[in-house]
Amino acid sequence: MEKPRIVFMGTPDFAVPSLEILIAAGYPVVGVITATDKMGGRGGKKLLESAVKKCAVKHGIPVLQPEKFRNEGFLAELKALKADLQIVVAFRMLPTVVWDMPPLGTFNLHGSLLPKYRGAAPINWAVIRGEQETGCTTFFLKQEIDTGDILLRHRIPIGPNDTAGDVHDRMMLEGAELVLQTVQLIQSGDYELKAQDSSAATSAPKIHRDTCQINWSQPVRTVHNFVRGLSPWPAAWTTLNGDTLKIVRGKAETANHDKAPGTVISDGKERLRVACSDGYLHILELQAAGRRRMDVKTFLLGNEFEAGTVLG
Repeated sequence: MEKPRIVFMGTPDFAVPSLEILIAAGYPVVGVITATDKMGGRGGKKLLESAVKKCAVKHGIPVLQPEKFRNEGFLAELKALKADLQIVVAFRMLPTVVWDMPPLGTFNLHGSLLPKYRGAAPINWAVIRGEQETGCTTFFLKQEIDTGDILLRHRIPIGPNDTAGDVHDRMMLEGAELVLQTVQLIQSGDYELKAQDSSAATSAPKIHRDTCQINWSQPVRTVHNFVRGLSPWPAAWTTLNGDTLKIVRGKAETANHDKAPGTVISDGKERLRVACSDGYLHILELQAAGRRRMDVKTFLLGNEFEAGTVLG
């Protein structure tokens, strides 16, 4: 079978290696669908293009940026590309009229071992829940989100101190390899789909800032997983004297103590730890309101803690 004509859909940096690997392998990517340009930067005066758009333009691939997928003009343009296959990586939900268009279907790369962690933030939730393994899955789209039949899965270990950012960066590259393998599999026509077992499904809902506050009364391992699962973005936070303090990276220590949850213990030079229910979280990297992120030694150069200080 000839190499299928591909329309690629994606927006952030995470999707770029998947697009690049298809181009490098000689697949005809006949169009790219990505988010509309937005104003941003200092003063909101700079036009910001998505990472996927920049990649497509570099390779001379036509780019479509619809505001509404059911717009008749966009659908006509998409149909005119005559794609055999559509691929979705880190993009928004699609209506049936879009994903059902190509004869070989539309598949998505999802950042978990489906059916676990269906939803918008699978990497974050896998780390928050203390999983030792996650992965990525390619599956054909259907109407219900993240429920389609599975093509391929790839396992990725999670280390005890890995952040969501660490896992994201590995998955970005290993996921691209899985996308290429999936296209080759579809091209061969020799594959079997695996239906998802919805009884084993777990959810990974979108993360909101107001749910990122640290609860210091929990076990230290739970707090540690919460911090690393939200790092580097949006970052777990606490309060110090009424101001927000983001905790970016830490290390867990289990120990018996009689300190109130959130109590700060510091030598004022290079060590800063916070009491949890069964131990301490050693803070390694953090960010005060209006400041850049810094390691704990740098932070302590300009900040002193009175005895008995408690984080909120």
